[in-house]
Amino acid sequence: MTVGRARVVNRMPQFVDAVEHRAARGILQALTLGASEAAAMTPQHTSNLINSQYKHVDKQGTKIVGRVGYTAEYALWVHEAKGTLKGQPRPVETGKPQGNYWDPRGEPKFLEKGFQRALPNIRAVLKRALKV
Repeated sequence: MTVGRARVVNRMPQFVDAVEHRAARGILQALTLGASEAAAMTPQHTSNLINSQYKHVDKQGTKIVGRVGYTAEYALWVHEAKGTLKGQPRPVETGKPQGNYWDPRGEPKFLEKGFQRALPNIRAVLKRALKV
């Protein structure tokens, strides 16, 4: 084996680690872009739902997997709601008006729509991160 080839073979684990690290960073940046767009569309009657948002990047075998979600128990229900009450007033609680449903910028499918809006930027971030 030649010296150059031996050097390449010996440094392959470091190269793979570096590429995986860049990929994980790129995925986290992509998640941040999508999650930020989703946050702008998350209903904010209280801050519980928006504050329960999380991002997680994990290595699963040869894959690097990213996940954005909400820990609030009702998050899926709100995400999947039809939005038919959008703009209608909420019931008055403790004598104070509670604003309108889905205000100010809340939308059904907020997580899905957030990632759709961020998709061009996500593609650019991932392309830059995975460039070898």
